[in-house]
Amino acid sequence: MFSKQTYVDRRARLRQLVGSGIVLLPGNNEAPNNYPNNGYYPFRQDSTFLYYFGLNRDGLVGVLDLDEGTETLVGNDIDIEDIVWYGSVDSVADMAAQVGVDNTAPMSELKNIIDRAKAAGRQIHFLPPYRHDTMIMLMDLLGIHPSKQRAAVSDTLRMAVIEMRSSKEPQEIEEMERAAEIGYRMHTTAMRLTRPGVTEKYIAGQIDGIAHSYGAQVSFPTIFSQHGEIMHGNPSMAVLEAGRLALCDCGAETINNYCSDNTRTMPVSRKFTTRQREIYDIVVECHDHALEISRPGMKYMDVHLSVCRLMTERLKALGLMRGDVDEAVAAGAHAMFLPHGLGHMMGMDVHDMEGLDQRFVGFDEETHPRLDQFGTSALRMGRRLQEGFVVTDEPGIYFIPALIDDWRAKGHCAEWLNFDMLETYKDFGGIRIEDDILITADGCRFIGKERIPYKAEEVEQYMQTYGEK
Repeated sequence: MFSKQTYVDRRARLRQLVGSGIVLLPGNNEAPNNYPNNGYYPFRQDSTFLYYFGLNRDGLVGVLDLDEGTETLVGNDIDIEDIVWYGSVDSVADMAAQVGVDNTAPMSELKNIIDRAKAAGRQIHFLPPYRHDTMIMLMDLLGIHPSKQRAAVSDTLRMAVIEMRSSKEPQEIEEMERAAEIGYRMHTTAMRLTRPGVTEKYIAGQIDGIAHSYGAQVSFPTIFSQHGEIMHGNPSMAVLEAGRLALCDCGAETINNYCSDNTRTMPVSRKFTTRQREIYDIVVECHDHALEISRPGMKYMDVHLSVCRLMTERLKALGLMRGDVDEAVAAGAHAMFLPHGLGHMMGMDVHDMEGLDQRFVGFDEETHPRLDQFGTSALRMGRRLQEGFVVTDEPGIYFIPALIDDWRAKGHCAEWLNFDMLETYKDFGGIRIEDDILITADGCRFIGKERIPYKAEEVEQYMQTYGEK
């Protein structure tokens, strides 16, 4: 939690941006796993509620009356039976005082607050819900069926939240630096443990434990797989094999719920083969190119397309692509190798604010709609960069056997792709290198004081020097 004044100031700014009506900001509830008292899923507070109220307890709702200028924290105090099992916690009134909220009310009063506002014809501002218990609560309060709630959200509130959360405050950057420190430990541990004979699941379990021991949790389910061509490859009981590549995409979430997100790809045998090194060095060059050109005022869609052109040039030199580079990228031929966007916003959510609708978070009137083309349509961030934005830089090259077969059968982009040569890469896997970057006044910089090794010689040296025998 930051200082009380942080939350007071944020709510004041939100009231100014939204103007009038009632702002309803529900926090999250506990989510049991397989029966009600088995709270297996770690509690995670709603990020927007955290941003404005900073309170990490379940069963809370924030209500801002913009016309009367009042703020109310709604929630129930725990009873003696809960105290027996879980220990004492601060009262709702105590929590409200910690973040500068003057009024509290029990949950039974929430409907009365909303009913009075509705009777007076006042607008109730709410954001897109993503949990079913919140949807049910909104249906009870507002009479809007869950299937219609996303269409009924307040665009005024949504855009105000996006405006405030997009550019990170210095204290938020400090928190993300802490997340990066944990991420560094996670990734370097994966490099030390990776060797033939170890299972994917074992390494993923070890690095997940680091996130839990230094912070709140992992920032997303860890990806660790020899099948790097699968974008979200869950770790399995498969044993790592000599000569293969292992892709590790993982991150940490701090106690104050700010995230890191990095990807590294490493040779299981601790040394890249010639063919692996050729592809790996292209990804490194693309990664560094994005760092060189990202700055305030630059559209991230243009950064993405510049990376795609560079990648196409280098793949053409290897014989995997051919023809005019600009024409190939315009046709989407590069998406055979890079079927996703260059990056996304980062913050309290690893895909920051994506629940508010990516069309508004990563794009705006200038850059929307995205191109309706395979690969480019997967862009999560295309708008102009601003100082204080934190985005990921994550180019990759993947050889997806099913995609190769599909495009070859259709003759799709055959003018620019060497399908005969692609056939010989079906057992390659995939490579991705990802870092979190802060947009500064005149460019950008890495988030994280210690940079996770990513250049081929650095990765090999680290694994050979520190790897377990």
